[in-house]
Amino acid sequence: MDRVTKILTVLDEMYPNARCELNHTNGFELLVAVMLSAQTTDKSVNKLTKKLFKKYKTPQDFLAVDIYELQNDLRQIGLYKNKAKNIKKTSKQLLKDFNGEVPKRQQQLESLAGVGRKTANVVLSVWFDQPRIAVDTHVNRVSKRLKLAYNNDSIKKVEEKLMRKIPKNKWSDTHHKMIFFGRYHCTSRNPKCAQCKLQDICRYPHI
Repeated sequence: MDRVTKILTVLDEMYPNARCELNHTNGFELLVAVMLSAQTTDKSVNKLTKKLFKKYKTPQDFLAVDIYELQNDLRQIGLYKNKAKNIKKTSKQLLKDFNGEVPKRQQQLESLAGVGRKTANVVLSVWFDQPRIAVDTHVNRVSKRLKLAYNNDSIKKVEEKLMRKIPKNKWSDTHHKMIFFGRYHCTSRNPKCAQCKLQDICRYPHI
């Protein structure tokens, strides 16, 4: 069994039901939730959006309030001032350029304020069911530990290598499984190496 096949097999066994853990009911809520998740846990974002999405349901709702009110609503998570600014800018762009709808094309999504490649990939994968691999901190760490990428590879380079090595029809599913693996097993500190079926192909702790 080659390296990639072994990794995919183990991930399938460990996390058969891996999925996006950010709570949302539509594409706009998902976009906002992913924007809020930067340098913040999904658990913290879900705690916040439980109230936030009752107050703000559309881009118009975010534009209708003063920036300081929105900042106060986001205060419990990190980088809340910058996130409030970007959400207001993105809401304005959605109304001006996309009739208030979340676009389904990569370039259009990345044209929105505060939306980078990772955020765009998550939205395209989760909401629009397009094959994507979003490289967040977990996917980046796991990829390098399991020798799917080099330690000095950029996020973009890691994504390109994963797209080459993993079958396209497994991109989105594998992305979620790698996040679960990094979040709950192959953690940044004190990973569960003793119980890991992939330790024989892992370069940790030499990373």
